[in-house]
Amino acid sequence: MNNTIQALSLHPERLFGSDPAVVAIARSLYLDVESLPIISPHGHTDPRWFADNKHFGNPSELLIKPDHYVFRMLYSQGVDMKSLGIPQHGFKGQMAESAAIDPEVIWRIFAEHYYLLVGTPSGYWLDSVFAKVFGLTEKLCAENADRYYERINQTLATDAFKPRALMDKFNIELLATTEGALDSLEHHKKLADTPWAKRVITTFRPDDVVDPDREDFQGNLDVLSEISGHDTASWAGYLEAIRNRRAYFRKKGRATATDHGHPTALTADLSVSESEKLYQKCRTGTSTEWENELFRAQMLTELAGMSVEDGMVMQIHPGSHRNHNQQLFDVFGRDKGADMPVATEYVNALKPLLGKYGNSKKLNIILFTLDETSYSRELAPLAGHYPCLKLGPAWWFHDSPAGMMRFRQQTTETAGFYNTVGFNDDTRAFLSIPARHDVARRVDCRYLAELVANHQITEVEARHVVHQLSYGLVKKAYNLDSL
Repeated sequence: MNNTIQALSLHPERLFGSDPAVVAIARSLYLDVESLPIISPHGHTDPRWFADNKHFGNPSELLIKPDHYVFRMLYSQGVDMKSLGIPQHGFKGQMAESAAIDPEVIWRIFAEHYYLLVGTPSGYWLDSVFAKVFGLTEKLCAENADRYYERINQTLATDAFKPRALMDKFNIELLATTEGALDSLEHHKKLADTPWAKRVITTFRPDDVVDPDREDFQGNLDVLSEISGHDTASWAGYLEAIRNRRAYFRKKGRATATDHGHPTALTADLSVSESEKLYQKCRTGTSTEWENELFRAQMLTELAGMSVEDGMVMQIHPGSHRNHNQQLFDVFGRDKGADMPVATEYVNALKPLLGKYGNSKKLNIILFTLDETSYSRELAPLAGHYPCLKLGPAWWFHDSPAGMMRFRQQTTETAGFYNTVGFNDDTRAFLSIPARHDVARRVDCRYLAELVANHQITEVEARHVVHQLSYGLVKKAYNLDSL
């Protein structure tokens, strides 16, 4: 690729389409929501950033290493993960020698390959960060890599670019991080008794103590027993230990939601004796692959019951074959860009859970999918019927302008707008949060503008809906007014 310098500019009517009538309506709608506060109810930013409020280290640490969207693309084109300084947290990686990589060298490699991101959401988000956050006017390339690095590095050293100051600059009203069931929440506890405790909250993700396929599952049960004070040697004690941790997350991290990254949406409704027998097999490492899946299915139903008890919103994120690249996993560990979408079934899979709790007014479930073929066939009809179900936004691989439009087009006629929950960014890349929410708002404005231009809804209705999609629905769905 010829790394010649190009101008970097963001068109004010980007993502509004090409039909002049639609563009005019979308522009008008967007002006109503452009400056609304951002609610980021589910993501993976580091709570340490906000607790300690220290300067970010350097451009590579902030913009490359945490963002698997970025380095998975470079890896696909033959760039060695070690050359990018990605931490080696895998079983074999912990024993491997890994010399520290100069962050400026990492940045040059990134700049040389930045052209790979053209046409992708990552390219759009990063262009937006460079232009709107750092005021850069050239597209990143090999020729200007050093100037880019110096400019960003100098900016990050100012107090205006500390994490809390950026929260204000980005107009982020609330941000939720995600922690595993065994996390001490030390950083959230540091925020306690400060105004930031209501702006940076946690989310309870118990996969580490619910998934028997994890290599650390048995050891995690021992830790769970120790920190909860409940003996996890029995099924009843195990469930009480999880209840204890849910309460801990609500108290110490103001959690209003849970998060469940199961391989499938399968649920089950076993008897207590059947559950006890199954649990003992999983606890002792003698279970089969099918028994592990059945255990996860039973736990989704158990966890739904706990949500009925304590009011925590339940997010279910199925449909990802995680850590598909075994060699990469062995060296670098989880969440390194090797998770792949798989076909996911919902109607039959969720029936046991919905048969038990689906009509409860105390249960709120947000369903996500990586399988777009399920939008109109399963997810929209389910959410359009069961009071407990809402649809999460286009997510992960579909968190893109085209993906968002497909989501609206395939779900709205059956589920409506009010059985969805607005947008969440689900990101580790803190600086991209405003860009991601801006994309969602622009795409929603375009979709609504097309309905108005086609005389399917009025402009008054569109203005109300776009405000809800940008701000109102997410606060209601995640019970954020209760904080």
